[in-house]
Amino acid sequence: MMQQNTFQILADPTRFRIIEVLAAGEQAVGELVQAVDIDQSGVSRHLRILGEAGFVAMRPDGARRLYSLRPEPFQAIDDWVRTYRKLWESRLDRFEAALERRYARQGEEKQ
Repeated sequence: MMQQNTFQILADPTRFRIIEVLAAGEQAVGELVQAVDIDQSGVSRHLRILGEAGFVAMRPDGARRLYSLRPEPFQAIDDWVRTYRKLWESRLDRFEAALERRYARQGEEKQ
């Protein structure tokens, strides 16, 4: 089941922007600092939160630390949304069928 905490983590605009930047591929902290336009300590704090929540992975590369997205939390979000998508699609299918019946009746009344 999707945890409410997941959405609280992603609701922060800076963390959301970091996720968006990392969607393009692995990035060093310095590259993220430039992309999100906050200081290095702020980016590091957000990366720590994202890492603890399982959204990002860190890989050392000499003196640099490279960050990338982990697929598992995004798959969990997709699974959670899929549950509701089925509900919405079912309701929209019934709505479409009701509209078709209504239009068919209106067409019969005009003849």
